[in-house]
Amino acid sequence: MDILDVLIIGAGPIGLSCGIEAQQAGLSYVIVEKGCLVNSLYNYPDNMTFFSTSEKLEIGAVPFVSNNPKPTRAEALEYYRRVALKFELNTRLFETVVSVEHEECFQVKTSKALYKAKNVVISTGFYDLPNTLDIPGENLPKVMHYYKDPHYYAMQKVIVVGASNSSVDAALETYRKGAEVTMVVRAEDISTRVKYWVRPDIINRISEGSIQAHFNSSLVAVREGEADIMTPEGLITIPNDFVLALTGYQPDFKLLQRFGVRLSEDDKLFPEHNPETMETNQKGLYLAGVVCGGMDTHLWFIENSRDHAGKIIRHIQSL
Repeated sequence: MDILDVLIIGAGPIGLSCGIEAQQAGLSYVIVEKGCLVNSLYNYPDNMTFFSTSEKLEIGAVPFVSNNPKPTRAEALEYYRRVALKFELNTRLFETVVSVEHEECFQVKTSKALYKAKNVVISTGFYDLPNTLDIPGENLPKVMHYYKDPHYYAMQKVIVVGASNSSVDAALETYRKGAEVTMVVRAEDISTRVKYWVRPDIINRISEGSIQAHFNSSLVAVREGEADIMTPEGLITIPNDFVLALTGYQPDFKLLQRFGVRLSEDDKLFPEHNPETMETNQKGLYLAGVVCGGMDTHLWFIENSRDHAGKIIRHIQSL
């Protein structure tokens, strides 16, 4: 079995960028992905619009032309697919990493193959593992940690947990499809990180009473047909058909630990790495993209982590 120069785990935009850099440097590489191409983007809400403009999402010096001031999910899927095809990137999709060994080289077994590599890049993002509420009833089918399309919730009583971009988009879209929407927000207001052209909309809908909102509150239990909310005024029970628990997501820390990456001891769980080279405490093991931020998933985006790929490949070439 040939030993690869680089095995890249994750075929998101940054993983693809790492593949492009490796290819252009003349290194042998494979990109493995447990889902489809740019799997995280595929699982975004159908109607999602990016905060960034299209040129900030470009990789491989390939122009990203959008019909909109801010590109949509559909445009991004088309763009990254075309980039992968243009460079004929060596991708292996629907392969999950199942075990890792490290002796003279990395030996990574997936659900379909065994790879040996001198270096490994982990670029797995953070969208696969939702932050749970850990409340009674969270495992009921009516509780969703992902949101795709608003039509499904038409004429239903919907609780949306959170006040981030995803929560606000879900609240507005389901409301406009005829849902009766109640937001449950731990903070005292809608997050200032919400897209600037959307935040006034949700604030106005709450002010006029079209969308109910409980601030400084938390969802504490879910049952068929109803849910309990702890508010500053005390516990209330409201009728409910669906809960959209859009409370954020986290990296696959178990995968990082399987590779021996040290995590910080605070609640941020920052994976140890050198920001100049992106190499972790394990020699030859690198991190790229959102995964570098640990639980601080707002630290890295496509636009500010595209240079990780160049740093990694330059460091590998210098050895």
